[in-house]
Amino acid sequence: MLRFKILASVVPLLAAAVFARSEIGSVSHPCIALGDTSVELTSLFWTAGVHVAFTDDPARATVRVQITQDADAADFAVVDDGLGSESESCQANPSTRLISIAAQPVDGGQVIYLSTEGPADYRVYVRSKTFSQREAAALIVGARGGHRRLQAASL
Repeated sequence: MLRFKILASVVPLLAAAVFARSEIGSVSHPCIALGDTSVELTSLFWTAGVHVAFTDDPARATVRVQITQDADAADFAVVDDGLGSESESCQANPSTRLISIAAQPVDGGQVIYLSTEGPADYRVYVRSKTFSQREAAALIVGARGGHRRLQAASL
């Protein structure tokens, strides 16, 4: 009887762990690969190591991201609706960095001001069926934690 009680108490914990790690029934989340590390957006706030938020007030922002219409002028371009996608470049692994978009700024988290003009820490070009402009901005800022420039990234 004691074995049954132990088993009955462990099964829900295992199910919760599997659900939290793999998000059963969910679609893939926007992700970029930086060298050997993957950076992925997650909807599970508690699993993310990095939290970013957005603001409409440039004075509250810690990072400014400009959406540009010219891929050549961008520091980071997301174009994933072509024929040659790199599906293997963003495999989940132990070094995957999870990013969440918070409704309000989290202590120590970056606050992003997204605009189409003005001075910017990053310039982003987005033409995608799967990435929104906000998601691309969150990934690029969360990947490096703010003002540091990226060397290279791929989808």
